Amino acid sequence: MSKRTYKTIDLFSGAGGLSLGFNNTGRYKSVFAVEFDQAAARTYAKNFNHHIIENDLLQNEMLDIARPGYVFNDDIRKLGTVSLKADIIIGGPPCQGFSPLGKISPRDEHLRMNQLWQEYMRVVAQVKPIAFVIENVPELLRSREAIAIRTLAERMGYTINYRELKAVEYGVPQRRVRAFIVGLLGSHLPTFPMPLTVRRNVRDAISDLPLYPDTTTLESPSPEETEFQNLHFGRNPTEISLRRYRLIPPGGNRFDLMRQAPEITPRCWLEKPSGSTDVFGRLRWEEPAYTIRTEFFKPEKGCYLHPEAHRPLTHREAARLQTFNDEFIFVGSKTEIARQIGNAVPPMLAQAVANNLARQLDRIPAAELKKDRNRMSTSEFNTLLQQVIEEVFSESVVVTEIKESSEIYSMAH
Repeated sequence: MSKRTYKTIDLFSGAGGLSLGFNNTGRYKSVFAVEFDQAAARTYAKNFNHHIIENDLLQNEMLDIARPGYVFNDDIRKLGTVSLKADIIIGGPPCQGFSPLGKISPRDEHLRMNQLWQEYMRVVAQVKPIAFVIENVPELLRSREAIAIRTLAERMGYTINYRELKAVEYGVPQRRVRAFIVGLLGSHLPTFPMPLTVRRNVRDAISDLPLYPDTTTLESPSPEETEFQNLHFGRNPTEISLRRYRLIPPGGNRFDLMRQAPEITPRCWLEKPSGSTDVFGRLRWEEPAYTIRTEFFKPEKGCYLHPEAHRPLTHREAARLQTFNDEFIFVGSKTEIARQIGNAVPPMLAQAVANNLARQLDRIPAAELKKDRNRMSTSEFNTLLQQVIEEVFSESVVVTEIKESSEIYSMAH
């Protein structure tokens, strides 16, 4: 018996780490994506066989979407009605500005009216998928926005579950923690994947790559090339940088430099004898990496020195630590590609979530999946959204909701 294939829409897709994880299960197919960053949108289009909606079409104030196979490369607020048929909506709305529970200020009032999670939920209301998956920073689960998302989704007919997931527990050789909110249409309670028993480390991911790259140049593949892209390129460090690198042992950091060679230690570090321990850190072969961020090629930004070579991580090494396979093609400059790598959801983490979700969806009778899902119009959604915002962001409701939200959060641990 053949297994079902579920169609996905990826909002705030970035390069496509979340979609790649879903597609790698063999159970999902991307039909549409939204991404504001041009380089990331082109990366997504290249790897998922989509077309970019060109700028001349974006002159309309609002653009309705009815055909699959496109990446909407513009502000999601210019997106009109999405009438595509899709089973799952996935994505990670930008994480800036989440409002801590128990705090309301004029600035928060301004932020809540402009946050893009509302646009994500607007598309959920228009498409009415069987399920949706929101990925974000852990702070989301301790914010008023999480309460608003849950309340809004429940009134749209979804059952919600929250969880923090540690990427290292799902095959990712990296200490990265992300929050997931999953909604299932109807009364089905979403579950989360069980952690794997095997942990991968830095050696597993990058030890087969040359210790010292033979180039410092990013050679962009031609449009016809789809099989290989050399991201294992180095930098041109100064002599003083090399002296600093050599003083950092595996597992060490800036404090080793400060202790052994204060004369070549940046003054700002000497004036700050305490603080972050991952800055100017060196990875260990037998342990997972620390979180790969967007400036992994700068050792002063985190624990990004190679475990053995006296240099920072290359783009290829960072992509592998994020669990992108070498066949995935990135589009853009060195900095743009680094930003795409660091901002991505690790595909192997996404794959674990996707496999678990597919098992749940497979248990839903086919007849139930084919039922009319009562899509909402934009005006209907806006009315409901305004009601929820007024309730959740009013001071009296926040006090009563904090306890309930905290209970849900603690249940997930």
